[in-house]
Amino acid sequence: MELWNKLGETIATAGRDVSQMAKDLSGTAKLNLDIRAKEDFIQKQYAEIGKMYYDAHKDDPETPYEQILTINEAFAAIAQMKKELLEIKGAKQCPKCGAQMAEDAGFCSSCGAKLDIFEEE
Repeated sequence: MELWNKLGETIATAGRDVSQMAKDLSGTAKLNLDIRAKEDFIQKQYAEIGKMYYDAHKDDPETPYEQILTINEAFAAIAQMKKELLEIKGAKQCPKCGAQMAEDAGFCSSCGAKLDIFEEE
């Protein structure tokens, strides 16, 4: 009978140990998830600060960060590509709202702004 009592006690102790290990593992996983979420939040805040800095200093004649110049060049390249895309489509863009319409349109079909169809660029 004593053997069965010791065996029962050993099984109960092992069960408590496994239960505690599962709680520890669960707690560790939750903490790791919380840490990762905070790190992601910080990275997003860094990116937002960078965007705010760029917006505030993109037109400065001198900058300590060459990335500002690189971003400006990328925006200029994108604008040129969008212009070429509109030309290929035979369309133009409303200067007021940005909607696309036919090259010969006199008014914007989206916002109603008057367009100069004889506009020279």
